[in-house]
Amino acid sequence: MLDIKLIRDTPEVVEESLRRRGASIDLSQFTTLDETRRRLNTEADDLRAERNSASKEIGAAAKRGDDVEAAKAAVRELGDRLAATEEALKTASEQLDALLVTIPNIVQDDVPTGGEDEGTELRRVGEPLIVEGGTTDHLDLGIALDVIDMERGARTSGSRFAYLKGDAARLQYALTQFALDVLGGHGFVPVVPPVLVREESLWGTGFFPADEAQVYRIPEENHDLFLVGTSEVPLAALHMDEILDADELPLRYAGVSSCFRREAGAAGKDTRGLIRVHQFDKVEMFSFVEPGESTAEHDFILAREEELIAALELPYRVVNIAAGDLGAPAAKKYDIEVWFPGQQRYRELTSCSNTLDYQARRLKARVRREKGTEFVHTLNGTAFAIGRTIAAIFENHQNEDGTIAVPEVLHGYGAPKVIRKTRAPRA
Repeated sequence: MLDIKLIRDTPEVVEESLRRRGASIDLSQFTTLDETRRRLNTEADDLRAERNSASKEIGAAAKRGDDVEAAKAAVRELGDRLAATEEALKTASEQLDALLVTIPNIVQDDVPTGGEDEGTELRRVGEPLIVEGGTTDHLDLGIALDVIDMERGARTSGSRFAYLKGDAARLQYALTQFALDVLGGHGFVPVVPPVLVREESLWGTGFFPADEAQVYRIPEENHDLFLVGTSEVPLAALHMDEILDADELPLRYAGVSSCFRREAGAAGKDTRGLIRVHQFDKVEMFSFVEPGESTAEHDFILAREEELIAALELPYRVVNIAAGDLGAPAAKKYDIEVWFPGQQRYRELTSCSNTLDYQARRLKARVRREKGTEFVHTLNGTAFAIGRTIAAIFENHQNEDGTIAVPEVLHGYGAPKVIRKTRAPRA
């Protein structure tokens, strides 16, 4: 959520950011509601003061033996006017708050203007395998090796669910442990967070209301719980309503969790195999930092993503995402897109976002100062979205005989050197 003073004092800054995002939000409605709320708040304060003063006068008059019935009637009228004003104030406040949570973060100056696929490519690393018509894709490879089973996943749970079996399952846990070791060396504390969260956590991180259609909801008798689409949500909520000491920052976490997404509206080739499924596991980076340090932390998180992907020997490119393709909480986002030989194109594998104080303001996560407090800045970044990373390894490290050469860096973490079709021994 943006600082209301920013919108009030510099509406042109907000309007320019909305224009660059291609967002259609009329700030005149904000101005009207803000002025109405402030006016009603002043009126309510004046009426309370007038009622209190009149009540004191009634008390003094009663002690003198004066007739106070007319004065009491006037106080009752003041009470009725106050109640009506407070009700109008409550309505205006609720309408203003509902509008505020729909206004996305201010886009940073160095973010390119445009929509999807209009980001700026910053660099390419590695040589992509270019083959006319593409190569065997990860799903066909996984089916042939009997390590990815989408058919039985669909039979069990519906479309876009998968079984990972044998060496693919071992590869998943090797990737997780490798990521935790690398990130631990950079000060990220491993965390296994809850994957069921309350609604306020999703509002606090900015996923509601914009992405509500993508979230699985579990209704309870007394309250609702929601399955997270990323551990960014519970990691951000880890310090909700807390005041942190400055010497604690930065706080860096590496969350390991299952993630659940409805993928409403997703269609086409994206839905094939492990690219866009409803359930997947992920290692997620999250940082709480001093406000002046978030730009440097953003570059730091991006460097960790590149370190991990380079270790897997995957060709990739880094893209500064365009304003119109940013989620509401992000002021700036980098994507790392890895080359998929089966599709002969780069596909997003990781992303990292700087949300400035947008999430912290909603979550009330602050840092203590000598005179008061200040909202911290929060950032998030994907270490490994496991399913997509397995897909990228399969396609980029496939051998001519259909086996998969697993990157050497994973051998010490329980992954096989080569994934080949094997049958489990009978008990």
